[in-house]
Amino acid sequence: MCGPNVVTDEVRNRIAACNARFREVSRSPFGEDDQIGMLNLIGADSMREIVSEADASRVFDLAVDYFIGMPSWTGFGDPSFQIWMSHTPSGSIVDNVVGVERSQNELVSYSGDCITMYTHCGTHLDTLAHFGYRGLIWNGFSEKEHLGSRHWRACGAEKHPPIIARGVLLDVAATEGVEVLPAGFVIGAKELQKCQEAQGTQVRPGDVVLLRTGRMRLWPDPEAYIPDEPGLDREGAEYLAKAGAILIGGDNIALEVRPSGDPDNFHVVHTYLLAEAGIPILELVNLEELAAEKVTEFAFVGAGLKIRGGTGAPMRPLAMPLRK
Repeated sequence: MCGPNVVTDEVRNRIAACNARFREVSRSPFGEDDQIGMLNLIGADSMREIVSEADASRVFDLAVDYFIGMPSWTGFGDPSFQIWMSHTPSGSIVDNVVGVERSQNELVSYSGDCITMYTHCGTHLDTLAHFGYRGLIWNGFSEKEHLGSRHWRACGAEKHPPIIARGVLLDVAATEGVEVLPAGFVIGAKELQKCQEAQGTQVRPGDVVLLRTGRMRLWPDPEAYIPDEPGLDREGAEYLAKAGAILIGGDNIALEVRPSGDPDNFHVVHTYLLAEAGIPILELVNLEELAAEKVTEFAFVGAGLKIRGGTGAPMRPLAMPLRK
């Protein structure tokens, strides 16, 4: 059953979660070739409407900085963020990699740098290729037929359109009367309903939904920010998915409560949202300024890097308040 705000069969039939089956990869309501799931609800009319309501004189930057030592998902052996100089002004004089007279290298101060990182580092999208069930990802694309030597050939980050939609902040920490939700706090349907009632907001089909746990107040201390985080459980994820959310994000590192409460699934919310509901995930979103100014409804604008086949992609999302 879908949420009470899903009032027509036409809308209901376009929400994958309304027809999902437990721990089974869903076939897309948008066709056998679909690779972006619920992002299909973004259209010219919806974008035009939300942009027309936005106050572009106030823009909230929801991304975190990338820097050496930043909290990142390294627990499973993935690399941390690294940056190093590949060219420096003084080094250019010594190495003369350009092959010019010394006077030119002394005149032209040349700097360049390189980075390495896990694609799920910093503020980033999780694409529908990130998690699935039994070798399948969203819409039945299979590891056997669609995963090459280097990357997925379906559901990658390059398939995502720019996301321009109504955004809703659900400040669960504020609703619970704390600055930071305690470790392991579960955000389920009851907590989400309570938060919407307290704020006077409602999640509608086509919305980007961002959950504030307050965890970003602990940033950038890895020992405080990462372990045993509060977050969404499957029940809460189902509640938002069936309400018609097209992207769900949070200010924590994994969106969902950790450790998992499901003894059979270590990433129960990821598998549900990506494989069953067709909803990409946005993680490590800095929601502190939005929360401080009590901006709970806004125009959301964001586009991930077009990494071909990427299971994740850095994003710099922006929020603009709606005109009163």
